[in-house]
Amino acid sequence: MTAKTTLFFEAAEIGRKVIWLHTFGERMFESAKGRPARPPQLPVAERPHIPKEGQIPQELPDAISYEPTTRRLRIGDGFVANVDAAVWNYEVSGKQVLGQWFSYRKRDRSKPPMGDKRPPSPLDRIQPDHWLADYTTDLLDLLNVLGSLVQLEPQQSSLLTRVCSGPLISESELRDAGALRVETSSTSAPFKKPGNEGKAIGDLF
Repeated sequence: MTAKTTLFFEAAEIGRKVIWLHTFGERMFESAKGRPARPPQLPVAERPHIPKEGQIPQELPDAISYEPTTRRLRIGDGFVANVDAAVWNYEVSGKQVLGQWFSYRKRDRSKPPMGDKRPPSPLDRIQPDHWLADYTTDLLDLLNVLGSLVQLEPQQSSLLTRVCSGPLISESELRDAGALRVETSSTSAPFKKPGNEGKAIGDLF
């Protein structure tokens, strides 16, 4: 941990922005600091959009792909324009975010069997029979979030370099100060998995 106060607060502020982005504006919102309580949006000139000729048909698509020369994200026979390659390639925990998002919305959502796992439940076949307008809204929201996260990476990299090259507080120092104290009592409240309180990038996995 950095021992420099200014860097600590800079890191905390970037952390708030990352949480705001990951939760699509539902957490850490503060309009005065450019984090309104709504899904984040890139500046107009950089914002992904669907032109008239790129309208996604109502028929559920089978494939998603990216055209680097035109910077188009193709969804079946439709497309989203002005999508950066880094957004298409964005990964969380080794999984491509856009591919994972689409896998739950394409026509064929079946997955190959793995090992001795039991066959999928018939409930998995219950799904919309057409592309929903909400899918398009969610996709554009996701593209804006991923684009914003990509733009934040140089700032995060610079901060990490400055933290690592400056004065640091070691783990042992934090433990000696009682800052890393862990509650071991058996009477501690058990961990409860949060409910579906809103969407977040992590929910894709």
